[in-house]
Amino acid sequence: MTDDVTALTQLVLHERQGRDREWWDAMLESYAPDAEVRLSWFRGSGAEFVDQSRRMAGRGDRAVHRLGPAVVDVHGGRALVELPAVIEVTTELDGVEAVLASYARLLHRAVRTGNGWRIASLDPLYERDTLTPGIPGSTVRVDEEELRKYRVPYRFLAYVLGRRGYGVGDDLYGDDRPDEVARVYAEAHHWLNPAGRKP
Repeated sequence: MTDDVTALTQLVLHERQGRDREWWDAMLESYAPDAEVRLSWFRGSGAEFVDQSRRMAGRGDRAVHRLGPAVVDVHGGRALVELPAVIEVTTELDGVEAVLASYARLLHRAVRTGNGWRIASLDPLYERDTLTPGIPGSTVRVDEEELRKYRVPYRFLAYVLGRRGYGVGDDLYGDDRPDEVARVYAEAHHWLNPAGRKP
């Protein structure tokens, strides 16, 4: 069990490292062939996510992930890994440098394969976000009317991505909809162990 927990922790950390460092082959290796990814600006397979991440970086849109300790649950050949994360993006809004920080929990389903553990799905659960000036004393201005269109847990993320040409859905998992979040956890634990105790 300890070896599995270590392997799974390293799996999700290497996936995020690959994303941040633009090590696309290493990132791709983290995913099972039929993996599904659903997050703010993307929905599709793991392979498509890696490809679109590469394109995103090519446009100059890069993020850095500050990661907390992973919580790992293993049952046979399946596992759940929850990874706290702060997604940081430095951008420019109307000529002013701004830093976006999006706080989320990255919920991974993982499966044991012939090549070791691989990520089967990735779903962020958004908590809150902030948008601050990159240079002290400067002022970041936002269109408040536009901002009100977005849900509170990821409103600044949606605002910044929208300005960069990325569409963000209104149906992401967020702490402002606790019933949906509870359902996501219940479904994930049922997938892990249908006969097991629910959290």
